[in-house]
Amino acid sequence: MFVVFDLDGTLFDSIGDLVVAVNQLVSERGGRVLAAVDVSRMVGEGANLLLSRAFDAAGVPGDPGEALPRFLEIYDSILPGETRPYPGIPEMLHALDEVASLAVLTNKPTEAARKVLSLFDLDKFFRGVIGGDGPFCRKPSPDGLLHLIADEGADPAHTLMVGDSTVDLLAAQAAGTRACIVRYGFGFAGFDRQYLHGDEVFVDRPSEIAALVLGRRHAG
Repeated sequence: MFVVFDLDGTLFDSIGDLVVAVNQLVSERGGRVLAAVDVSRMVGEGANLLLSRAFDAAGVPGDPGEALPRFLEIYDSILPGETRPYPGIPEMLHALDEVASLAVLTNKPTEAARKVLSLFDLDKFFRGVIGGDGPFCRKPSPDGLLHLIADEGADPAHTLMVGDSTVDLLAAQAAGTRACIVRYGFGFAGFDRQYLHGDEVFVDRPSEIAALVLGRRHAG
């Protein structure tokens, strides 16, 4: 089986550092500090959209896209900060490493994604990492997912997309893969159930992902 993971809210609890970086940027631009719960609802569709939402909410004028390099500079200086793999993630990846091929598809910029994985020695598990600033349209577009599948020589029907948000679900559906939604991720708070087809799998801890791939857990 081929398993493709989202990053923020799926492999890593990274919201604390994202909140710090967003608030440092908007403060530098004269905006008001945003609550963590508000920032968490802005994450998941790429840094550009995150900053656009944050600028609107914080009352910051100007072009959010122009501020992206500064945001990435701030964020890079913070890492690893409070960012940590969710409990059970390393063990789950070890369990899957011998039975499945693994990759990462994130809307996070590629270098930031690779840095986070490397800092915690998790990069060794993944054959491919595609970020939101690469040549493919960001999720919910299936383009990056389809590229990973083709590059692996895999089949969408035998591919599992694991994520915490609606954009992960929509990417999986558009690519024709199975979808596993993690309820422990911070992105699940904004999950939109209207897009469910009924064949999705929901899990509450990383060990359940391993059990699913190893055939010890069914949809539910």
